[in-house]
Amino acid sequence: MKRALLVGIDTYDRFGRLSGCVNDVHALNPLLSYNEDDSPNFDCHALTSTTLRVERGCLLRSVHDLLAPGADVALFYFAGHGTPSHNDVILVTQDGTNTDPGVPLSEVLGKIQDSLVGEVIIILDCCFAGGAGRVPQLGSTVSVIRSGVTILASSRSDQPAAETAGGRGRFSWFLCGALDGGAADVLGKITLAGVYSYLSESFGPWDQRPTLKANVDRLHQLRMCAPVVPLHELRLLSQFFPHSDHEFALDPSYEPEAKPANQEHEAVFKILQKCVAAKLVRPVGAGHMYFAAIESRGCVLTPLGKLYRRLASQGRL
Repeated sequence: MKRALLVGIDTYDRFGRLSGCVNDVHALNPLLSYNEDDSPNFDCHALTSTTLRVERGCLLRSVHDLLAPGADVALFYFAGHGTPSHNDVILVTQDGTNTDPGVPLSEVLGKIQDSLVGEVIIILDCCFAGGAGRVPQLGSTVSVIRSGVTILASSRSDQPAAETAGGRGRFSWFLCGALDGGAADVLGKITLAGVYSYLSESFGPWDQRPTLKANVDRLHQLRMCAPVVPLHELRLLSQFFPHSDHEFALDPSYEPEAKPANQEHEAVFKILQKCVAAKLVRPVGAGHMYFAAIESRGCVLTPLGKLYRRLASQGRL
């Protein structure tokens, strides 16, 4: 069972108004709720300032429910104001004041520490989010998080988080692009590592810098998209390439435009072209697979292709 709590706060009693946080929750909700094939993913609960007043007590109760027994994975997303405080970051709630802004992230981590949920993912789109994971009582910048916990933050601990002119958080805008397939691997899996790589490339050296902190022994799948190469075709790599350095010989009969037609060769060539698109295979001595076939050249596995060929040969796909 997978639960997700998505919090977006635009309006505050004593802090400036934001314009993109609620929009970010509305955009993320369907992407996390369903995989690309419309199969169910996270069971999402949206908590926004347009439907309910998100005060400190409300937020803590919602986090408590998120972390209650029964779930294997819990995801907590927060978009709103964040403020640094004593080697920590505070998630500002609507009733927050200058002396009591809201919920320190260390308090959330304390609840996670006591939770029976094995894997917990925290995604923060707020200013100074990179301070998450620190232990203020230690008076140090060292981050300490429980096993099975990952924190993805929109900025460093000394940086604000920007919004777009179109009423979205910049970080969450790119996050949606990652979940919509931009961060998918060859198999169509979207993991936090892939999302972070996508986000890291989305921001320049002068921009806010996303941060990732994790204490995990495996990468949890955030969402599933259609694979570039279907699994049953990917398994054929070990047949097409008997060993990792094998060169698959091509000739004009593989090219669909060549006559007479060879349907068996054309079917293989179609799979190989998908593998080229996935950076698993490359033509030899030609800039394109078409010319490799017409000129009777060949194709070989890339380093990534060698990895998936090995997985296929070991029955791990």
